[in-house]
Amino acid sequence: MAEVPALRVGIVANEVSGDILGAAVIAELARLAPGVRCIGVAGPRMLDAGCATLFPMERLSVMGLTEVIGHLRELLGLRRELLRFFLKDQPDVFIGVDAPDFNLGLERRLRAAGIRTVHVVSPTVWAWRPGRVKGIRRAVDLMLCVFPFEESFLRAHGVPARYVGHPLADQIPLVVDQSAARRVLGLPATGPLIAVLPGSRLGEMERLAVPFIETALRCLDARPELRFVVPLVNARLRAHFSAVLERLAPNLPVTLVDGRSREVIAAADCVLTASGTATLETLLLKRPMVVGYRVHPFTYHLVTQLRLVKVPYAAMANLLAGRELAPEFLQDRCRADLMAPALLDLLDDPARVSVITAEYARIHAGLRHDAARKAALAVLELIGRSAAG
Repeated sequence: MAEVPALRVGIVANEVSGDILGAAVIAELARLAPGVRCIGVAGPRMLDAGCATLFPMERLSVMGLTEVIGHLRELLGLRRELLRFFLKDQPDVFIGVDAPDFNLGLERRLRAAGIRTVHVVSPTVWAWRPGRVKGIRRAVDLMLCVFPFEESFLRAHGVPARYVGHPLADQIPLVVDQSAARRVLGLPATGPLIAVLPGSRLGEMERLAVPFIETALRCLDARPELRFVVPLVNARLRAHFSAVLERLAPNLPVTLVDGRSREVIAAADCVLTASGTATLETLLLKRPMVVGYRVHPFTYHLVTQLRLVKVPYAAMANLLAGRELAPEFLQDRCRADLMAPALLDLLDDPARVSVITAEYARIHAGLRHDAARKAALAVLELIGRSAAG
């Protein structure tokens, strides 16, 4: 009997959340298809899972209409480089992890060349720019959805889609040990603690470090016993945040942590976070949160004037809850005089926090579906491969 050649997978992620999801899928593929070889663009977690990377993931980490325009030549060059690589050394399947504006264009060209394509994490066409669904139909053989309402929407628009659940919901326990998280981070066992998450991209950090640090200062003025902890995903972001901290609040009682956002959130009593996957992670860790976010003013102008956004909330945590359990302070409202009172209100209202944590626990339970395994099985099924176990 002829030996089945090792599975070859092309895979591209462009940010921390994609790195987490990609690593989970790669690990399951390795279990189900021993000897699988993965190569593309990977972050540290995907690298640890055995994926090879063609260049650093950070080179793709650009968000926002205006920001992308500023890096467009480089991004298009990188995409052409990836296209040439995968057309020359064709994988059995290509997996794009999130990053739809980058990955869908790559997937469309690879699919036209006969390479099977899978996209993990549906673009938010149900929330804004719904016209993108036509491009998705041309780009993917299978869309793997992490939220339950996405599958029916996409199928109704002719996109082959499957709901698999969210790997983060499987990885994070339903009951989180706050004391253990504090011990691991070397933080005081008692006393109120606020986690501050000013984003995982440099552009986010440049816009959010100042209002977030100013918010921490206002909270400290009202509650001198407060302490703060900030996870920073890489040395570049740590250097930027540290410089702003030294300028605005050199005496702020804050602990800076390299990575480990999950432990930081778990250790906290309340979280001030940028919008994005961090709000989902905070929900899954059952911590009350305040969400602040700013994009480039021109990006915000385009989005609002053209009415591109079709949903009432920016934070995924609020979209999943169907109500604003996490107060949102966007663009001009992302200010310390508004965010600090919102944080203090959460710290001082245990009854409200109990309602929030109960709802977050309900949502968490509903998202647990052994997502990484289901995603890996769906990939193997698409290309006609049998799972080893």
